[in-house]
Amino acid sequence: MRMTRYFVPVLKETPAEAQIASHRLMLRSGMVRQAAAGIYSWMPLGYRVLKRIEDIVNQEQIRAGHIPLLMPTLQSAALWRESGRYEDYGEEMLRICDRHGRDLLYGPTNEELITDIFRSHVNSYRDLPLTLYHVQWKFRDEIRPRYGVMRGREFLMKDGYNFDVDKASAIHSYNRHMVSYLRTYERMGLKAIPMRADTGPIGGDHSHEFLVLADTGESEVFFDDSILELSLGDRNIDYDCVQTCSAIMEEWTAPYSRTDETHDEALYRASVPEGRRRQSRAIEVGQIFYFGTKYSEPMGATVSDRDGRRVHVHMGSHGIGVSRLVGAIIEASHDEKGIVWPEPVTPFPVGILNLSQRDSNAEAVCQMIYGELVKKGLEPLYDDRDERAGAKFATMDLIGLPWRITVGSRSLAKGVVELSRRSDGESENIVPEHAAERIAEIYAAHF
Repeated sequence: MRMTRYFVPVLKETPAEAQIASHRLMLRSGMVRQAAAGIYSWMPLGYRVLKRIEDIVNQEQIRAGHIPLLMPTLQSAALWRESGRYEDYGEEMLRICDRHGRDLLYGPTNEELITDIFRSHVNSYRDLPLTLYHVQWKFRDEIRPRYGVMRGREFLMKDGYNFDVDKASAIHSYNRHMVSYLRTYERMGLKAIPMRADTGPIGGDHSHEFLVLADTGESEVFFDDSILELSLGDRNIDYDCVQTCSAIMEEWTAPYSRTDETHDEALYRASVPEGRRRQSRAIEVGQIFYFGTKYSEPMGATVSDRDGRRVHVHMGSHGIGVSRLVGAIIEASHDEKGIVWPEPVTPFPVGILNLSQRDSNAEAVCQMIYGELVKKGLEPLYDDRDERAGAKFATMDLIGLPWRITVGSRSLAKGVVELSRRSDGESENIVPEHAAERIAEIYAAHF
């Protein structure tokens, strides 16, 4: 993509309302624009990142055996009255009345709607286990929306729902989600720590939040820092194997890690050596729940079991904040110059800077590198603007692409271009003909 043909409305000044790094950098780099309090338009650059995150979420959900569908943003209030949550949910729910006097709501979550779908079509234990999920926009009317996409009112979320014949099967679904989430976050370059959490308005008695450490996080957390050394890496995981998922669950939840809502100071001090105790702020990027028959009982979601009896299905729900992850990644990966994107979620894999825009040789080399990258499936962002070099470097640092190829008359006179890494500034000179191949090698190692 050429910058002269793209839409990147970069701001030179930081808007006054931006209080944290992610909000500031997303506005300045032209990723989002506020449409109303807590509601944002996703501009082209931000939308590319959002889609990359969504793609990773979808891939890992499908890998775990979960089935995608798409439910509407508006739901019937009747279903929520049936479950008993319509009045209990509070003022965060946006309630709507249509022209026929029917009560609707803009969904903050989808337990009722998915239970209605399930009870209409599934009757036997033979159709279980079943996990359905979607990635859809949600709305929660925060009393004080702030911090940009980190605490907005409208947000994109992956929410999934498992249905199982009994508790043992549902706990395996819970563990399976734990594993799939850990892999999802690792693929994004994040260290997300699972922590025992309060269930809130979703309900149930079994829940973990996934939190990314950041000074601007809304949660205070306490943990054994040995958990930071854990990684799934390249493990080949059989999601159908109860023992495999249970073992990974135990591995990641054995070290003490809790939010302030569930923190037990006595247990913390007794179970964690003093040198490993850590207290920090963190950002929630996902949560999983097991809540048994909380929704299936009042809504009559039953199946026939192996003995022919009708039993209420056991359920759980599992959410990932897709749009919130954009902000969380920036909070975890930025410097004084701008964003530092991890390779898996970057809007473009590499930027090409032409420092000699009016030099036909430099333009030809940029075009050659651009074409070779596209052939390899790696679309670059080519800054072909007639701007001074300092402005081009500043824009590229602000946008935060992981790699940059700099082309100028002086370097070309020596037969090289410069390849530099955004994260640490390290650079190397390479011949132009090898630039695209070098970038392809880098990304092959990541994917």
